Amino acid sequence: MDDARLKGWNHVPPVPLEVSPFFRWPPRPMAMLAWVWNSWFLISERLILVGIAVASFHWFQPPLEESRTFAFGWIAEMYVRNLVLICAVAGGLHLYFYTFTKQGQRLKYDARPLMKNGRQFTLGGQIRDNMFWTLASGVTVWTGYEVLMFWALANGYAPMLTWAAHPVWFVALFGLIPVWESFYFYWIHRLLHVPILYRHVHALHHRNINVGPWSGMSMHPVEHVIFLGSVLIHWVVAAHPVHILYHLQYYALTAVTTHTGFEGLLVRDQNRLRLGTFHHQMHHRYFECNYGSLEIPWDKLFGSFHDGTPQADARIRERRKRFSSG
Repeated sequence: MDDARLKGWNHVPPVPLEVSPFFRWPPRPMAMLAWVWNSWFLISERLILVGIAVASFHWFQPPLEESRTFAFGWIAEMYVRNLVLICAVAGGLHLYFYTFTKQGQRLKYDARPLMKNGRQFTLGGQIRDNMFWTLASGVTVWTGYEVLMFWALANGYAPMLTWAAHPVWFVALFGLIPVWESFYFYWIHRLLHVPILYRHVHALHHRNINVGPWSGMSMHPVEHVIFLGSVLIHWVVAAHPVHILYHLQYYALTAVTTHTGFEGLLVRDQNRLRLGTFHHQMHHRYFECNYGSLEIPWDKLFGSFHDGTPQADARIRERRKRFSSG
């Protein structure tokens, strides 16, 4: 690794990291098209998640009319589906990358292993701790929001969107949900770094300085309520049941994939599926930077953007000193 790269990392992608070309000047239409193409098409997280949402709706979702009244049966069915999904995605990625080490250290940001012990962990070890909070709190809150939204749709309290009436908006909403996520996540994340909330709530998630697949949804129950509360926008913005499933699956499952600790999944030495981002990996190590994502440049606007260069690192370290002495 040359002098233009950050020290202390096993893998660093090309830097400086750049925000979406939709927020760069001068406008570069081809770069914008490439950004959309790489975010959505061929093999991408987002397209896979649309497929999971559609499959969930058609084969693993109780009929909407059943949701008019709360009942153990249909709620339990949704809970089990979400439990299976999180275990398949987080458990599958953990087995592939960490148990069987199929990719070794290739594209792994932090060379250190996940912590097997530590007093800061509820159950004494990082993986056990992460699994407990993900399964006990995360899946419960996730399912709770789904139950609330399907009950609201079934009773006419939340507006319903149909393919027949608005086909263009129906498709566009899949693309707009990640944009809303980027906007929402930045602001609630900054809120969670307010000292009182950080100390009593968000610090649980930040036990993970080096992250793994089970880290993404390892949060305090209060943080799960805030984080997944993004879906409440559909009390105002009309959505179809498949959009509700996609919205919450997107939040929960990309929290897993972006905390994989690897930039992507290698197939024949090519990165075929992008996973963890260096942008967020740096947040877990340096804390007071990169609160948002690269979709919307809030961090650049508010001086908390770490672009992965030594120059940005020096600036962020100075920022941390000001925070700690303030």
